[in-house]
Amino acid sequence: MRKIALEEHFTTPELAKYVARPTQSDSIFADIEKRLADFDQLRLETMDKAGIDMAVLSVTTPGVQSEPDARLAVRLAHSANDLLAREVQKRPRRYAGFAHVAMQDVGAAADELQRAIKDLGFKGALINGQTGGHYLDEDRYLPFWERVQELDVPVYLHPGGLVDHPAMFANRPELNGPTWAWTVETATHALRLVFGGTFKRFPKLKVILGHMGETLPFLLWRFDSRAQLELGKEIAPGSRPSEIIKRNIVITTAGVCAAGPLADAIGALGEDSVMFSVDYPYEDTQVAADFIDSAPISEALRAKVCHGNAERLLRL
Repeated sequence: MRKIALEEHFTTPELAKYVARPTQSDSIFADIEKRLADFDQLRLETMDKAGIDMAVLSVTTPGVQSEPDARLAVRLAHSANDLLAREVQKRPRRYAGFAHVAMQDVGAAADELQRAIKDLGFKGALINGQTGGHYLDEDRYLPFWERVQELDVPVYLHPGGLVDHPAMFANRPELNGPTWAWTVETATHALRLVFGGTFKRFPKLKVILGHMGETLPFLLWRFDSRAQLELGKEIAPGSRPSEIIKRNIVITTAGVCAAGPLADAIGALGEDSVMFSVDYPYEDTQVAADFIDSAPISEALRAKVCHGNAERLLRL
């Protein structure tokens, strides 16, 4: 079965100091760093062994989202996109790209996205969470979303660092990062777009969430129930949170290799809204491939999840 993976990460020498550390193990992190910087032997061998035909590559978290100097962030994002474009050009049948954009400068981010799509042939953008404590539902980002809609490409909303450390995580370091804190951060970020009206202003937007949708597919009924209670009256058709999520958000399986959540996510969002991914090099590529190959779904649906939905959304 042909497989396309959409949450597959890299870094550059300039961005190496911006790589988040998801593990306390020095040996594991050293291997991750080595794989992030590699575009040749390690990455391709891993893909070949697991039967991954194409990887859509993106700068690992947090990237320039954590850089306070806007001019430097813009330059670093531009440089990272150029490097990725050169690697994609070497192997266009194996690699595609998501643009890295510096949201510190909204105009520059919109222009860089356009350059990446029009000139470099990228398939969308990936943004690693908040930037300087600002979330993408804020009015300052309207020009960026307008450009995204004009270009008709998806934006992958990926976990990034928390802007602060809530008391609920105090003295529980095991809950930080990808275990739970990043899920809370990213799910909340996506809900800000839903409840903040971003998708009403730009109804054609498509946002991708990894990690089986960061828990959102499993809470659609509750979102509608609580939104109606808050509003105090029936919500207009097409405006329910669940309807917005189903219409504007698609998800990947990255980092969640379990048949139950896969079936539930497909049931909640529909068979056209779930796509295979690995989250390389943070997850085991072979485990992810074996999971999707053996998931108890029809072959027609497996083909959609493994490659068909990605081909349609990204025009691959």
